[in-house]
Amino acid sequence: MRDLSPNLSVFSSAVLALLSASCAAPHHTSQMVKKAPRVMHEWYDDGGPDRVSIQISLKDQIAEFKRGDREIGWCYVATGKEGHGTSDGTYKITEKIEDKYSNRYGWIEDEFGNVVDGDARYNDKVPEGMAYVPAPMPHWMRLTSYGIGMHGGLIPDPGKPASHGCIRLPKEFVPILFDAVMVGTTVTITHAPSTQGPKSEGLYMPSPHELPRQRPGGDYREIESRPATESDFRRSPRPLRTPLSDPFEVY
Repeated sequence: MRDLSPNLSVFSSAVLALLSASCAAPHHTSQMVKKAPRVMHEWYDDGGPDRVSIQISLKDQIAEFKRGDREIGWCYVATGKEGHGTSDGTYKITEKIEDKYSNRYGWIEDEFGNVVDGDARYNDKVPEGMAYVPAPMPHWMRLTSYGIGMHGGLIPDPGKPASHGCIRLPKEFVPILFDAVMVGTTVTITHAPSTQGPKSEGLYMPSPHELPRQRPGGDYREIESRPATESDFRRSPRPLRTPLSDPFEVY
């Protein structure tokens, strides 16, 4: 009988090589690791008797909140982009509306709800079969008579301007601030850098094992969220809520 040992040895080596290859970790494993969510805002209000004040840094795109002289939180904002810059100065909240829509900007979508023009104006021609949708501005807090205010909105790239002049705040945080402020709350908009907020110019990603900072008095609460996307704010088409004779609200 012919000796088959050499052939069996070759076959066994081939099988072992295949098994080793199939068990090896894929070379792109490191690319599949998810990053920790970016901290968009923090709130540690002690609920004291003093009034809340707001300072917004155009440089860092961060709003800082105080109650009296005590820091109570911060959040990313998105102010006016190039050509629609938000002016610095000291303002006061003159109006609070929980459910408001822009009477100047919005988007055009087709019958299936797909956005075909994400930066439309109220007077743009709308193609047949499509609809103009006014931009929602939830938890509106007016600062000027000519339509500048703070509200929940898209912050597509935290640390960079993105709006038509308003101050957009993270959508999960804006209801908290809305309840904490009142008509008459002071809002200062400045080009100075922020003193609160994330470290390393907005690139700081806290470790899951990092302990929260301890603040004197009150409960400490840190809220983490992803930046909002356009789909979070998309609603069914609605008529304009504010007569066009009123001052235009931007977005």
